[in-house]
Amino acid sequence: MLRGEFDEPYWRELQDFVAAERSAGTVYPPDAQVFAALHLTPLSMVKVVVLGQDPYHGPRQAHGLCFSVREGVTIPPSLRNIFRELHDDVGVAVAHSGDLTAWAGRGVLLLNTTLTVRAGQAASHQGHGWERFTDQVIRAVSSKPDPVVFILWGAHARRKRNLIDTARHTVIESAHPSPLSAHNGFFGSRPFSRANAALVAAGRDPIDWSTEQ
Repeated sequence: MLRGEFDEPYWRELQDFVAAERSAGTVYPPDAQVFAALHLTPLSMVKVVVLGQDPYHGPRQAHGLCFSVREGVTIPPSLRNIFRELHDDVGVAVAHSGDLTAWAGRGVLLLNTTLTVRAGQAASHQGHGWERFTDQVIRAVSSKPDPVVFILWGAHARRKRNLIDTARHTVIESAHPSPLSAHNGFFGSRPFSRANAALVAAGRDPIDWSTEQ
């Protein structure tokens, strides 16, 4: 389903755009990590999808997984709020590292809808084709026979609901974990326990939400 995208005209235009951006300056994440979410959580493994928007645009932050930052990097405010809710919801100790690679290895697809960004310029690579590709990723997951839980935080992610077969999959929606909105419905939304309850009800194993690998 996704391989066909690589033959579409938009794909070559998108890759040319990203290459030109890398020639002109710094682009995050590094080229080898652009598709990390799909490599670490292949379609056959996906049990939960968390949708983000753009990669982080600061030095050493982005490594191809939404909301996640590399080991040793200061944990961004939205991720701090995710960890706070994680602790309040399922009792996971607040992590000292913002690296969510462990989740990816357990079936959590941490997908941004735009996969690259110009250093220091949020949303700079939106509207160049990434969204068309990641919409197809969401459709591919939705077409899986196994029930999946989609976690949609904030207006941008919630607009993707129409790509999901909600008759077969569970959708959990709330405000975004950003400090600007977390107190307006993110805190107390219990997405982690609700996701696990949905998985168990569907006969699937729950996610171990600890961030330790």
